[in-house]
Amino acid sequence: MELQKFADESGLTFSVFHFPPRTSKSNKIARRLLSFIASNWRGEPLRDYETIVHLIAKSTTAKGLTVTCGLDRRKYPTGRMVTAEGMRQVNLHPDTFHGEWNYVIKPCRIR
Repeated sequence: MELQKFADESGLTFSVFHFPPRTSKSNKIARRLLSFIASNWRGEPLRDYETIVHLIAKSTTAKGLTVTCGLDRRKYPTGRMVTAEGMRQVNLHPDTFHGEWNYVIKPCRIR
């Protein structure tokens, strides 16, 4: 519903693509960086968020890739439910590529 709201305000059309079931969601950079992050905190007790953020932030790869990391302390609502009526208000269309997983959200109003 929030993407629909943004589509209406901006006049933009959004294509949303999901990974098929049982496929990896990691990207090349994250996959290469994760081993260095894991090595950096090996044996260190992860007692609190600050410790985790510090250990991630001081990670670098052999080729010099560095990490920027920070803790987001903002509160986000949980358990938000979208009603059937709310879903009917989303201008949702199956994408031409694997429409069973992917979709397009078009503006309801033309700017």
